[in-house]
Amino acid sequence: MKTQALAEAIRTEARKVIVGQDEPFTLLLVALLAGGHVLLEGPPGTAKTLMAKTLALLVRAEFKRVQFTPDLMPSDVVGTQVYEPSTGEFHLRRGPIFTQLLLGDEINRAPAKTQSALLEAMEERQVTIEGERLPLPEPFFVVATQNPIEYEGTYPLPEAQLDRFLFKLLIDYPEAEVELEVLRRYHRGFDARRLEQAGLRAVVTPEQLAECRTEIAEITVEDGVIRYIGAITQESRRSPDLVLGGSTRAAVAMLLGAKANAAIEGRTYITPDDVKALVRPVLRHRIILRPEAEIEGLTADTALGRILARVEVPR
Repeated sequence: MKTQALAEAIRTEARKVIVGQDEPFTLLLVALLAGGHVLLEGPPGTAKTLMAKTLALLVRAEFKRVQFTPDLMPSDVVGTQVYEPSTGEFHLRRGPIFTQLLLGDEINRAPAKTQSALLEAMEERQVTIEGERLPLPEPFFVVATQNPIEYEGTYPLPEAQLDRFLFKLLIDYPEAEVELEVLRRYHRGFDARRLEQAGLRAVVTPEQLAECRTEIAEITVEDGVIRYIGAITQESRRSPDLVLGGSTRAAVAMLLGAKANAAIEGRTYITPDDVKALVRPVLRHRIILRPEAEIEGLTADTALGRILARVEVPR
């Protein structure tokens, strides 16, 4: 399959600059192919920005970065109409959201009003400025980051915004040997600000990306697998560990992500294993634990593991 060959070329090229993050980088690629967005959560300095910049370069996508701060206004993200005294007319000053891959750094540092500026863009692939609807470039892919440690001066993302992210990926500190390899690379002259000097080159054109999405749309899905996805989301709503279970959008995300994952693996059909692999990335940010479950030390991923254990896997 063309998708498998291109995905392998992207991952091979990415290993020139990214060490020990194969799984999250692959899931970033799955989300891009599935047409979704990704929330990366992890401490500073764990290659979250590097992964986003690398993916943008490899697929020839225009890349822009927005540093979210408490004083960031919605117009700073989407743009605004600016008066030009010399002509006496208003003209549109486009914000950084008019790009193909947008990195929203520390998204939870901006107030809800600014966070909501992304809602229309992420869901509708357009923004509205002064009543005028403006389409965004294709593909349009948002990668947002947040720091799980610092809570002072942060604004938790509302459930409606979290539900717009296809995946939430947890990025942790690397293993000791991986960290040593990073140090060796920097010793040899690697500079994350100059990826081209590391020999990184684009391997996919926008046209090839569109062809991959067409191929993914044609992936076969048996009714038993669809019922399996539905059973998982239904069980999450009945779980005694949760206040809030997965939404219908979460079930759709599981389906689309599984189709993209199957294509990357070189298959023309999805299996229950494709679904199981994506349950945690798809649902961990959409569910809410009961207070008593949190007191017991339960995490979102543990609760989802319990749900998977209760749902029968189709043959």
